[in-house]
Amino acid sequence: MRILAVSGKGGVGKTMLAALMIRKMVKDGEKNILAIDADPDFNLPGMLGVSVKNTVGDIKEELLTKQSQLPPGYSKDTWLESRVFEIIAETPDFDILVMGRPEGPGCYCSVNNVLRWVIDSMTKSYDHVIIDAEAGLEHISRKTTLGVDDMIIVTDMSQHGFDTAKRINELAGKLGARFKHLYLVANRVNAEHEKAITERVESLGPEFLGMIPYDICIEEYLFAGRSLLDLEECNATKAVEAIMDKLSYYDVPRQPQK
Repeated sequence: MRILAVSGKGGVGKTMLAALMIRKMVKDGEKNILAIDADPDFNLPGMLGVSVKNTVGDIKEELLTKQSQLPPGYSKDTWLESRVFEIIAETPDFDILVMGRPEGPGCYCSVNNVLRWVIDSMTKSYDHVIIDAEAGLEHISRKTTLGVDDMIIVTDMSQHGFDTAKRINELAGKLGARFKHLYLVANRVNAEHEKAITERVESLGPEFLGMIPYDICIEEYLFAGRSLLDLEECNATKAVEAIMDKLSYYDVPRQPQK
């Protein structure tokens, strides 16, 4: 089992990368996949063409109204964790869990605690886990991505994207995050800037996996709200496939299929 998280500044395309990685795995016939959208502003289900009815944030809100009715000795954490299994959306090719955000005044830490529990316990029944992490540094500062094998930081061509990538790298080191590997990917790169991007990433620290070119096909699919699983081969999909080849993503022991 291998757990990979995709991170970066909001708007750099981390959700798109997560979706295209899942597309690659589905295309290759992988079935035992769990996708986790851990960004409160969740978009991964839509990019994968999946309708999700409930999130962990929703059931956390439900708990606020029912906690006084729980049986003696039945903790809030136990109730919350049992409900997580009920809200996983299943498709023929992968399962997806959306963390979401509570709508009321309840503390968001309970949602993060469930995410840590999911990473530590529930993911063991899957071969591949892809996490679309929160934008920015929250997932590191709240330590919700501890236990992740590979973290890919995504940046676009903006200085803000590179600054966030640098801070994520530094904060991960300070917190002693247990990533086996920390990587960097540049997204929406124009051909004339490739050399400059290569020079800029050398000073950031994480291993550079490569660039995803700006691709009008991606923009058209996202504008139309179409699933990226249906995307035909294009420059962006070829770049993501090359990135996954560098990761040797399938060189891991498989769990028995569900």
